[in-house]
Amino acid sequence: MTAAARIAEGQHIEDLIGHTPLLSFRNITAHLPATIEVLAKAEWTNPGGSVKDRAALNMIVTAEEKGWIAPGRTTLLDSTSGNTGIAYAMIGAARGYAVKLFMPGNASTERIAILSAYGVEIVLTDPMEGSDGAIREVRALAAAEPDKYFYVNQYNNEANWKAHYKTTGLEIWEQTQGRVTHFLAGLGTSGTLMGTGRRLKDFNPAIQVIAIQPDSPFNGLEGLKHMDTAIQPGIYDPYFADQNITVRTEEAYEMARRLARDEGYLVGISAAAAMVGSLRIAEELAAENQPAVVVTIFPDNAYKYLSEPFWTR
Repeated sequence: MTAAARIAEGQHIEDLIGHTPLLSFRNITAHLPATIEVLAKAEWTNPGGSVKDRAALNMIVTAEEKGWIAPGRTTLLDSTSGNTGIAYAMIGAARGYAVKLFMPGNASTERIAILSAYGVEIVLTDPMEGSDGAIREVRALAAAEPDKYFYVNQYNNEANWKAHYKTTGLEIWEQTQGRVTHFLAGLGTSGTLMGTGRRLKDFNPAIQVIAIQPDSPFNGLEGLKHMDTAIQPGIYDPYFADQNITVRTEEAYEMARRLARDEGYLVGISAAAAMVGSLRIAEELAAENQPAVVVTIFPDNAYKYLSEPFWTR
């Protein structure tokens, strides 16, 4: 069912989450043989504008089902680099929850503005400490005032990866008619990779699951973690992926510009990093004369990053 049809039926905003389209490419992949497809899930078509809508909804609904939270008397608390926070804000507004978020002070101005528009209470943390600094501060508050907040704890919440097991992985399998051979996703909380990858491997254990992360602890790939030096999420299994690849910040910036100017896809930085990794894998497979259907995730579009100067370089 299309989003328009679901709106026509009078359903709620949460009902529009998921069932995102699978995109193909005309120009960036033109040098690849016809036996290799590269596809990407357009997750910005979720109502909150990112893939994080899926996890946020499942974490909130699961907490409701367990009786841990109730509308009108619970404040949701978590740390975020932005997108999960926006999803909390949207779903919280729809379902009757106040939201308080800790996020790095260098989060994009667009993300901060969106959260402010939703009425979220924002605490900005040391930008030099990145997402780990926000995690440490929110953990301290959750421990100090456990009765005042429900700490959603996206990095350690099993409902995070299970959202992708239930939805994203199933959608990719169905949209490719079971032809997917390789799946790539960036590592932030790791929920998208873990949940989608597990579901796809349940369908076909031969599918290769590939993790993407920055090449350095100091990088401009907002939302992605350099796992060797970061606080590792509890839901992350470092041995799950069949392969790990790294992407340089400048590679992702250049790809973001290429996707906009050569394909018409104005996507975020982590999406561009995912494309860098996917193209690298596709080119390796082409060199080996291996047919493949390579699928990745475009977590969001570029609208929250347009203040970044790299767009005009």
